[in-house]
Amino acid sequence: MANTDTLYFDAVELLKKLIATPSFSREENQTADIIQNFLQERHVPVQRKLNNLWAYNWHFDAAKPTILLNSHHDTVKPNSGYTNNPFEPIVQEDKLFGLGSNDAGGCLVSLIATFLHFYSREGLKYNFCLAATAEEEISGFNGLELVIPDLGLLDFAIVGEPTLMQLATAERGLMVLDCTAHGKSGHAAREEGDNAIYKALADIEWFRSYRFEKESEQFGPIKMSVTVINAGSQHNVVPATCKFTVDVRVTDAYRNEEVLDIIRRHVSCEVKPRSVRLKPSSISKDHPIVQAGLAMGRTTYGSPTTSDQALLDIPSLKLGPGDSARSHTADEFVHVSEIKEGIELYIKLLESIN
Repeated sequence: MANTDTLYFDAVELLKKLIATPSFSREENQTADIIQNFLQERHVPVQRKLNNLWAYNWHFDAAKPTILLNSHHDTVKPNSGYTNNPFEPIVQEDKLFGLGSNDAGGCLVSLIATFLHFYSREGLKYNFCLAATAEEEISGFNGLELVIPDLGLLDFAIVGEPTLMQLATAERGLMVLDCTAHGKSGHAAREEGDNAIYKALADIEWFRSYRFEKESEQFGPIKMSVTVINAGSQHNVVPATCKFTVDVRVTDAYRNEEVLDIIRRHVSCEVKPRSVRLKPSSISKDHPIVQAGLAMGRTTYGSPTTSDQALLDIPSLKLGPGDSARSHTADEFVHVSEIKEGIELYIKLLESIN
């Protein structure tokens, strides 16, 4: 078992290598190689599917519950406002600059360090499964979702995303709905047709004003926003269709399928979800990992942003070094002291339940 200083040094050096290697979503093969080599050099057997990697603690015991430690190694493309080279890991005072340093490189290398801390320990109450996955930034199908069936039975997860090491105990889900109001075409100068825009307006007003019966303790009501609308071909033709898009941020008070059913029962337009897979998620404040965090002075909150947590059907906690306000920004950075704090806090949390 390496000491914390060694784990921290190795984590920062690994992050520098990851920053220097482009890993846009669907193009993460080189960073997957780097992570795989890093773990294998430390004699950790690694399994891989496409650009997703996972490993288990040495003394894995199938009779014990398993904790998933997950973060992603893909990045968005650089913000146009960059003044630094996004692929050059620059350290200035306490800041490590570079694309993916904050989202979610700092979290990923801290979780890898934490996994290595526990890797060879005997007598653990929990197993550990480390998963470094791809395509998180595009909610892709070939990331965490692809390998979940291969990971085995999981009891709860820590998902590494920048939260300033506070406890994100719930996360909103997301559904994007493509809606079509159907009318009948006709000449605008005569009493002809059935204007699809007018039919759509009634449904749009429902989306604007409807309040779901159940509300989340963390988030309050579900938020629905009509964000795109398209209808008509020319000024003198009554439109037969009106299409609009609705962004639905589902809370942990409902499942996506329940929300979709309620919507369809209240509107007259055709409603097609692009996906129902990005689910809301939560973990009870009574869960041992949350209680351990609270005992250490951490605070809980509900995260408005979507992550790979949305793909999990188990209790999950979003937690990591860095600040989500820096994600996807020009000259992205993470404080190296945040990585050190992240490793120490991850270990302390998991020690308290092991």
